[in-house]
This record gives sequence, C-alpha cells and structure tokens, in this order.
Amino acid sequence: MKRHSLKYITITALIAGGLTSCTKKLDLLPTNDVTASQVYSTPEGYKQAFAKVYGAFALTGNKGPAGDDGTKDIQGIDEGTSDFFRLYWCAEELPTDEAVVGWGDVGLPDFHNMSWSSSNTFLTGLYYRCMYQITLANDFIRQSSDANLSSRGIKGTDADKVHQYVAEARFLRAYQYSILMDLFAAPPFVTENDPLGGPLPKQISRKDLFAYIESELKAIDAGLVDARGNEYGRADKAAAWALLARIYLNAEVYTGTAHYPDAVTYSKKVIDAGYSLVTDYTKLMRADNNLNKNEFILTINYDGLHTQSYGGATFMTHAPVGGSMPAADYGIAGGWAGLRTTKAFVNLFPGGASSADKRAQFYTDGQNIDINTISTFTDGYAISKFKDVKIDGGAPQSLDYADMDLPIFRLAEQYLIYAEATTRGGGGDAALALSYVNKLRARAYQSATTGQLTALTTDLLLDERGRELYWEGFRRTDLIRYKKFVEDTYLWPFKGGSKDGKGVESFRTVYPLPSADVTANPNLKQNTGY
Repeated sequence: MKRHSLKYITITALIAGGLTSCTKKLDLLPTNDVTASQVYSTPEGYKQAFAKVYGAFALTGNKGPAGDDGTKDIQGIDEGTSDFFRLYWCAEELPTDEAVVGWGDVGLPDFHNMSWSSSNTFLTGLYYRCMYQITLANDFIRQSSDANLSSRGIKGTDADKVHQYVAEARFLRAYQYSILMDLFAAPPFVTENDPLGGPLPKQISRKDLFAYIESELKAIDAGLVDARGNEYGRADKAAAWALLARIYLNAEVYTGTAHYPDAVTYSKKVIDAGYSLVTDYTKLMRADNNLNKNEFILTINYDGLHTQSYGGATFMTHAPVGGSMPAADYGIAGGWAGLRTTKAFVNLFPGGASSADKRAQFYTDGQNIDINTISTFTDGYAISKFKDVKIDGGAPQSLDYADMDLPIFRLAEQYLIYAEATTRGGGGDAALALSYVNKLRARAYQSATTGQLTALTTDLLLDERGRELYWEGFRRTDLIRYKKFVEDTYLWPFKGGSKDGKGVESFRTVYPLPSADVTANPNLKQNTGY
C-alpha cells in the first residue's frame, strides 16, 4: 500500500515529443494545455511533477485502469497490460521454468515458446514504457537545473529539496536504463541534455550503457538520502548500492568482463545498512506488506483505492487464481485463471509441493503437475505466494485492485548476490556467504538446523535464487548468466514450444528492438537474429 505523500498530476503535455523515435501509433500526445512554466513555477509544482516520475511505475495513465488514447501513458497497447511491472514480469518470467500463462493474447504465448519477433506487442509496450519513464525523469532533471530554479525564484531549503529529488530522478532513470540494457542490450540513449523534439536519439552499446549506469549511480551517492532514511517507496543510498550490486553480478553478460569483487562490495554495503529479514516468508507479499520495510529496500507502491490498474500487484494477485482456488483467500473478488508454474520449478524444492521449505507456495487441489495444454488452467500447479490480504488475515481496501506493494530490491537478493559473487571468486568471505544463505533457509524451514547447508556451489545458488526470488522478475536474467536459458543443458516443459522442452537460438538471450522504432530511427541497428 502506498505510504508516501507525493500526489500525482498530469504532465503528459510537458514530455510530449520526448520519444522522438517513436512511431505515430505509440507517440505520447498532449492531453492538456499545461506548460512547463506553469507546472514548475512553485516548490509545490516541483514536488507534484516529481511524484509523476515515481507514479509512472504504478500507474498506466491519467484517468484509470482503462482509459483512452488521450489519457493513457502508452498508446498502441491495451492500457490494462501497459503497467511497467506486468510487462517486465512477462519478459522475465514467462520464457522460463517458473511460469506459463494460459491466455492467447497475440504475442503472449511467444514468450514461453521463445518465438517472439520485433513486432511483439508486449515487448514493444515494455520498451516504450521504459523510454516513457526515462523521458519523465529527463524532463524533471532538465527543469531542475540551477538556472531554472534561480529564474523561478526557488532557493534555500526549497532548492535543496529539488536537488534531492533530482538525485532520485537520476536513480530512477538509471534503473530504467538497466532494464533496457538487460532486455534489449543497445537502446536509444537520451538524457536531460538532449532537447525535447530534437534530433533522433543515437544508439548506445550495451557496454557503454553499463558504464553510464555505473557512473550515474556513483555520482548521485552524495545526493541521495542515507540508507533507510527516506520515505517508504523512495530511493536512498541503499537502493543505488543494490542496483550496482545487481548489475555487477551480471556484468560479464553485459560487457564481457566480470565484476564479482564489485558485486561483493556493494551487496555488503546494503547488508550492513541495518536491514533484516521478516520472520515469515509467506507474509512477504500481502496487502499491508509496507510493514515489511525492514527487508524491503525499494518498492513499487500500490493502493487499491488510488493506484488502480490491471498491472502490478493487481496482476500478481488475480492472474494466478483459477480452478478451485477460493478467491476470498487471496483478497480478490475473482481470479483471472492465467498463470501457473512448470514441473521443473516445482522440483527445485525437495519433496516438491509438499516440501518442508515454506517458500514452496503451491496450490495443488484439482491441479495437474504435468502440463499437457498450456491454455488449460488446471494443467500446472498454481502459485499462492501473492495474496492481497493483510498479514493478520484482514481484508484489503478493494477486492478488485490490490494494496500489496512489490519490492524492486529486498535484502534476500543482496544475501544471494554476495554469496554467488563470492563463490565465483569475487573475494568475499566464504563462511559469511554461507551464513547469509543459511539465514534464508532458516526462515524457509523455520528451523536453525533443518535445511542448513555446509558448503555453496554456483549451481546450488541458482536453485536457491529460484526458491527465494521466484515470480519477482529475476529468472530469465539468472538463467542467461548461468548459460541455461537458450541452451539444451536445462529443459523445462514447453521450453521453445516443445512439450518436453528444447534448446533455442542463441540470439534469444536478447530481445529485439521494436520494428517500428528501428524503421522510424535510422540511428538504430536491430539486434542480431531479428
């Protein structure tokens, strides 16, 4: 549930034209006559515009969950599917062993079949969603220059607040660029120094984008609030360290050069910042999980009354519910009967769905562990991890739109980054790495002895990441890092469109740039294979 006071306003008109390489179909069009000089004329105006930079993570437009082309953020895609987390989740989870979806929307089955093209609607929507949020951040940063603040009479403590907002906007921009780097490798690149409506953006290489993100996160460190010192749901130093640790863990994929010592360093900075695990894993994803802020480093905040959309937490609580699953147990009026998991993922848990590991949150009543037909909801176990009921069992504010927040970073991931980077030769303390993993397993087994490990291997850590972080948007990236995503060395049901699974083309470790953008912008070169 959203727990900070920033309010959202319409500023689409201010950033219209910012995505200058978009086709007309996906252009961001003005919806009102508000100008920058009006919005940014007061300190309160800056705060409201800043709220939109954050708000675009949870909202899909200026009207509601199903607006028209005049009110939604991204044209050319159903607003209900245009939420950032929903699109990102599909790209990260559906091509893996962790998830299948039974819906037949054009382009959606392509994920698990691993047959997507450069015209895939969902990939196009995700690409433009990321670019839209970068554009919002760019405009806010541009409007917050010292010259602009001075000309508008904003000074003293008001100017200091804006400078803090700028550091956070730069973080959010770096985060979105990290998503584009991971998924699309070499996107167009724009900053506040590129004028709105100016020349078509140049393309940036994956390696250069990595260097930019790294330098930005280090440059803003002094301007961010100390770890755990900001409002819930806003970025601080720990969020920047967490993102650095994450990209360093994957650096060899992005640049060809490993950065495991850096992953050790920055994950340890987060770990030492005073966070702690919540005691019950099954209560992580609940309607009032803002109470889990000791483990959550940064979240996307949702509120069933004020951030209504069909993405984000609403998607995560409704889409996995179907068959004989009692909707009331999940804090919803009814499920969408879409998402399940594969037998390969269930088997990561010793004992499968009956595992003593409490992270094994499967619904099996009336469900078949084997998938014969993906479109049949009862084929494949359902996942019961996400429930829009309160930690004490109380009801949410709405049965149609979720209150639950979704963590972008949480402490458990940092434990696992430290452990993997250490195991891969990053120079960390092996005994300490083992203790971090065993903390997660002690919570999972609710025991200080059962389930404890005596040594770590990289393959064990991949499985542990699956058990701890499943359905949180990590699996595709993890499998690529382990060279198990496109290869035939690890198969799962319907991988590559085959019932028993099969390897696919190596170029599918990167998604294609949208064909519409490549056509519109001659500066862009399509990724290999598409």
